[in-house]
Amino acid sequence: MSMEKWIGRTVEIIYVDRKGAITQRLIAVRSVQGGRVRAYDYGRRAFRTFHADGILAQAPVGGHVC
Repeated sequence: MSMEKWIGRTVEIIYVDRKGAITQRLIAVRSVQGGRVRAYDYGRRAFRTFHADGILAQAPVGGHVC
């Protein structure tokens, strides 16, 4: 799934980490490079890096990131 189209947008994702834990996250996508998605995670109130292949589902929430 391509996350490049969501740069600058708020997106809800379903993510599986390397340990197999599945979480639902609300993120603001900042950049996509080398199979990694750099984003602000609203739930954790911090910037995070997600492996693109761990994103199982994605849906825009609406609005642009300021």
